[in-house]
Amino acid sequence: MEGPLLLACNHPNSFLDAVILDILFKKPIWSLARGDVFKNPFYTRLLTWLKILPVYRTSEGVENLESNYTTFEACKDIFMNRGIVLMFSEGQCINEWHLRPLKKGTARLAIRSWKNGIDLNVLPVGFNYSSFRKFGKNIFLNFGGIITKDDIIINETDGKNHLSFNARLQEELAPLIFEIPTEDIMLQEKLLVVKPGKMSKIVLSLPAFIGLIFNAPFYLPLRSFARLKTSHTDHYDSVLTALLVLLYPFYLLLVAGLLCWITGSWISWLILLVLPFSAWAYVQLKDQLDK
Repeated sequence: MEGPLLLACNHPNSFLDAVILDILFKKPIWSLARGDVFKNPFYTRLLTWLKILPVYRTSEGVENLESNYTTFEACKDIFMNRGIVLMFSEGQCINEWHLRPLKKGTARLAIRSWKNGIDLNVLPVGFNYSSFRKFGKNIFLNFGGIITKDDIIINETDGKNHLSFNARLQEELAPLIFEIPTEDIMLQEKLLVVKPGKMSKIVLSLPAFIGLIFNAPFYLPLRSFARLKTSHTDHYDSVLTALLVLLYPFYLLLVAGLLCWITGSWISWLILLVLPFSAWAYVQLKDQLDK
């Protein structure tokens, strides 16, 4: 979809939400993130390079709220160049299957853009993950109906304008997001699990076992490290996924190099194909829920 476009999403799984949308869309997506991450100058440069801009909340210091105007001006420039911006309308990331009350940030950005003559479209997006603690998961990504300036009251007071926008966005997002209590395993299985067929279980059982044995030395230490670094937060899944994606190629090269050195045969390099396939096979057959 072409811009100017504002993606208005729920936020169940940290920066993994943004990565998934960035992969799906042809155009690069600018994301808005919590302002407290930008305290370090190095992180500020890195996040800006990654097309991530800060949005500050009152809890992060009233003195920082002025910076939001700079971010909104940057978004205005992006929209005028037919770009795409992603905003998590709930504000905070929480690992759950539930649509929380919407903050005012998305409404402010959309209405400000419309009042500046930008023909902005707002696309509601709903994320639903089968797991927040395991690598390899089912993701149910749903898109709602486009919201335009003709659907919203924008000529009243700011308060009424924001209420009008959030009411419409809530109406669009609600059907896109599964409402599942954390303790309701039966409902999770019904809505989130995709069961493999009998033939798949037969064909993939041996490769899956190989994948479990040979990938465990790589996976288990990273899982422990991610748990340690993200305790008491909802960022574990995203951090673990990033570590696995970044480091797995080096693990493959290490294993292939060791086998080649031990056997003296170039055939050992086929492990570069065998190990990823075996890992994929294991993911197809493993438990899909965090139970």
